[in-house]
Amino acid sequence: MPQASEEGKRNLRNKRFANEDQVEQHNSFKQFKRWRQERIRKLKLKDYSYRVPQAEPDLPFLKDNRDTPSITWIGHSTFLIQLGGLNIVTDPVWSGQMAFQKRLAPPGIPIEDVPPVDVVLVSHSHYDHLSIASLRRLTGGKQLLVPAGLSAKLRLKGFTSVRELHWWESVTVKGVTFTFVPSQHWTRRNPWDTNSSHWGGWVMETSGTHRTAKKDREKRASNEQVAASHEETAAASAWKAGDPGITSNSNSPAARPAAPVSPTIYFAGDSGYFRGFKEIGRRFQIDVALMPIGAYEPEWFMGPQHVSPEEALQAFEDTGAKWFVPMHYGAFKLADDTPREALDRLEAERCRRCLEEDRVIVLPLGETWKLTKS
Repeated sequence: MPQASEEGKRNLRNKRFANEDQVEQHNSFKQFKRWRQERIRKLKLKDYSYRVPQAEPDLPFLKDNRDTPSITWIGHSTFLIQLGGLNIVTDPVWSGQMAFQKRLAPPGIPIEDVPPVDVVLVSHSHYDHLSIASLRRLTGGKQLLVPAGLSAKLRLKGFTSVRELHWWESVTVKGVTFTFVPSQHWTRRNPWDTNSSHWGGWVMETSGTHRTAKKDREKRASNEQVAASHEETAAASAWKAGDPGITSNSNSPAARPAAPVSPTIYFAGDSGYFRGFKEIGRRFQIDVALMPIGAYEPEWFMGPQHVSPEEALQAFEDTGAKWFVPMHYGAFKLADDTPREALDRLEAERCRRCLEEDRVIVLPLGETWKLTKS
């Protein structure tokens, strides 16, 4: 087999990943400095008194469960997902602070209480999505599935069970298929490695649901058109009357809807709004979409890399998913928006779009949504 040339090796080492669309990522030092100067004034006016509700985790269930698909929000973009008999952790971060800012709310499950982990999904290398210290402390086999370009760094840290994927590539672990899908973002862990590894989201399917064709897309689109034709719902009227906040009765654990026996789950990672959400929806029949809603302000700076709550709901509709679970808020002061602002804007937009209340599932930290009923 011919050996790669030295020039070829240099090109491989110096590879920089890019987004599907040509967008200007506002991550230059000049732009960052402008934002920081604005932020000093703005944060003095912000109210961070609201804390994301915390539930007592059902640790006995999580430890013994191998049959019931479930989702437990740890905080920020970290979830414990149980699917197809696997314990799956997304973007492992139990850190007590981020960039000198203390965590706003404790993780929903202490890391020492997390059951042995079979698979870890990493969306990208930013520190609020990949904590090496947290990754080390998780127990279990920990098959790491990571974006292209990231495996070498993790192997240098001592992790041996690592597999990297490019967009649209899949791997199956014990009957669960994981597909790495696009997002609009960027990566950096030090001043020299900008975009040297990729970014994206993950679609999780059990072997019985692995499919790319849609047989009910037309029916769903028709239903959405009918709903959109209504002038406004009662919830929208309540919002206009000055009753902000998440009011959905889907916040009651007993009222949570039931998913199919083998649900398909989409973890979006970090992303600005882009046309790729529609393509993801075209390729997969998604039941639950875990979508970011925070770190969007100021939008002139954050827009290319983080969706606003309104854009998150548009992305959710683009994917055709049945249920929306918000994430990426309430843990760290990464931008100028507050957790309460993100939730209020999400609810206002849900009402404006006439989306049914039970399609937006706002999880307390530590609560387990059992997707199927026993």
